[in-house]
Amino acid sequence: MKRIVFLLFILITTVTFAQKSDCNCCSANQTAFDFWVGNWTVTHYNNGSPAGSSVIRKEENGCVIHENWTSTQTGYTGTSLNFFNATTQQWEQLWVDNAGAHLKLKGNRIGNQMILTSDEFAKKDGKMYQNRITWTHLEDGKVRQLWEVLSDGEVVSVAFDGLYSPMEQ
Repeated sequence: MKRIVFLLFILITTVTFAQKSDCNCCSANQTAFDFWVGNWTVTHYNNGSPAGSSVIRKEENGCVIHENWTSTQTGYTGTSLNFFNATTQQWEQLWVDNAGAHLKLKGNRIGNQMILTSDEFAKKDGKMYQNRITWTHLEDGKVRQLWEVLSDGEVVSVAFDGLYSPMEQ
């Protein structure tokens, strides 16, 4: 009888543990970008003019953050897939838009910011550049997205500076 009780205990413990570890993407690193998930109205940060809207969802059992962007510029849309790469211990993003442009970024969260940077690339002027996008989780629940272009580690231009505000339901 004791043996049966012991085996039942082991079985129940194993099943309970298996159920609790069923989430493959629930670590602090893997949920570090969850502050960006939601339905957003996006405005230009500096002047508040409309920029577009973005629907950002967790997919693939919470392992992927999928963004669908619609610009106020008629006909311009894009999508990004974002995930924490457990092998490199970095977040990665692949952005593709309906104009055929793409962007690959990688990085990590530092404090209330997710900072992702591209590899260096050459422009027609022969100089090397990088894209750096910083998402800042603001205290009021909004998110600022600042896309800077760098050369030699210095900001040479701002490609986009947007404020994501939760859509009214």
